[in-house]
Amino acid sequence: MKLDLISRYPETTPEPTPLLFVHGSFSDARVWDENFLPYFARRGYAAHAVSLRGHGRSEGHQHLHTWRLSDYVADLTQAVATLPAPPVLIGHSMGGMVLQKYLETHPEIPGAVLMASVPPQGLLPSNLHMAMRHPFLFQQMALFSLLGPSFGSPEMMRRLLFSQDMPLTKLREYFDYIQAESQVVSLDMMGINPLRLKPEQLRLPILVQGAQHDVFISPAMVRETARFYRTEAQIIPNMAHAMMLELNWQEAADALLSWLEQVVAARPAAAA
Repeated sequence: MKLDLISRYPETTPEPTPLLFVHGSFSDARVWDENFLPYFARRGYAAHAVSLRGHGRSEGHQHLHTWRLSDYVADLTQAVATLPAPPVLIGHSMGGMVLQKYLETHPEIPGAVLMASVPPQGLLPSNLHMAMRHPFLFQQMALFSLLGPSFGSPEMMRRLLFSQDMPLTKLREYFDYIQAESQVVSLDMMGINPLRLKPEQLRLPILVQGAQHDVFISPAMVRETARFYRTEAQIIPNMAHAMMLELNWQEAADALLSWLEQVVAARPAAAA
């Protein structure tokens, strides 16, 4: 499977550990290239983002609605293998579950970051929460999932993914990133293909981030994910689900950079 990988490099010798970002549902690698890839390249990291099969410029669009969660995990495995060194993996939303499923069989990576991630229990708790707390938005999301981008609009995208102060010009630009998603993968995340990862088997540092105003993955669910992995959750204030595209995206990026410098970069020195 030919996968599109967007890469940004620092002007000097990069840090020994590269970064690999995994997008969420209905999007592709470009969501990371708007802010996060250039940001981390400027700070010395080789920063990469993969478009999973059927997304962006990757192959597989004609079979999108047949792909399974295991196929996306295979894509992540393939992308990791193309890099010169094992990367820190950063997964957003659905990409966070792809990352967690990857860890079932590949636990020996330098670090993992779950950003507004589907929780270890799968999509069912978050869907129930959204249906109860935001019934109209949940209905819109369900219709969008079934009908695809033709049903959506920039204003609907604002209500689902962004804070209210996101300019309409930016929303129109980001709306071009939206595409259809495999409904089979959604079913897998609802429980057909549950996470079998045992957190006590992991020896890698894990960062769990969430957004204060996320209508999909609430801060309470982010904290549950952090407890599952025996760490603390970082909740970024005044931010919604599309953390990497929000106006205050750099708050999440700065927190991730600090974690990388304190935890991941320090590991070889500590081991020595």
